[in-house]
Amino acid sequence: MTLPTTPSKDPNEYFIDAENAAEMARLLYQDNLTTQGMGGTFPERTDFSTIHDVLDIGCGPGGWVHDMAFEHPKIQLTGIDISRNMVEYAHTHAFVQGLNNAHFRVMDATKPLDFPDGSFDIVNARFIFSFMSPATWPALMNECMRITRPGGIIRLTESEWYLTNSLGHETLHGMMALALKKAGKGYSPDGRNVGITPMLGYFLQQVNCQHIQHMAHMLDYSAGTEAWSAFYQNTIDFFPNSPEEAIMRGSRSVFKKRKRSLLLCV
Repeated sequence: MTLPTTPSKDPNEYFIDAENAAEMARLLYQDNLTTQGMGGTFPERTDFSTIHDVLDIGCGPGGWVHDMAFEHPKIQLTGIDISRNMVEYAHTHAFVQGLNNAHFRVMDATKPLDFPDGSFDIVNARFIFSFMSPATWPALMNECMRITRPGGIIRLTESEWYLTNSLGHETLHGMMALALKKAGKGYSPDGRNVGITPMLGYFLQQVNCQHIQHMAHMLDYSAGTEAWSAFYQNTIDFFPNSPEEAIMRGSRSVFKKRKRSLLLCV
């Protein structure tokens, strides 16, 4: 396992405090629920005999890498994240579990990636929208193409935020989507939705990827389901005390973690 290294500076664009232990726990729980909801770590593929090296961009505390490393002990897995705390946790967990094929490095995905050309058979990126912007996606896609071997796979997984019958939540969601739009992170023309999923195929087309495929999944966050608590925690973390402030200010600073007194009924 590779020991983490530190970048020269920390231009973290993630709008929640990534150095917080509660955020690490939230990401691990959400990661596990997402993997279950998608039918596994990589349900699109059953034959991994030709896969030797896999990269996970924005790995967080390493949940997906750990699962893949356990399921495929002959494959070398590497996770990168800008948060040193996340990387140190991921490294320690892999060490304790004896996952010698899991490696982690501190790295900024919005900058050139510190890997040689053609290093990986699969480059995976799941829910990286939170720290990406329209200006940084093209450079990252070019880097993904550079480090992916001929015939390899670039896999992007993103989500459109919740469809619900709750007027309260629809209102809050609309405020969040509009704030993201004003902060320069949304793709919806009117700010009503995040608008990231329609862009994924376009990103891949722009770097001349071939055989682009799409797979849709639905995760049920309804009250009473296992995933509901993760949805509730997301809501508490995402919305500041005054949602209107997010619209008025329209900057990423409104997403910084702070004490909240938000009551949400769903």
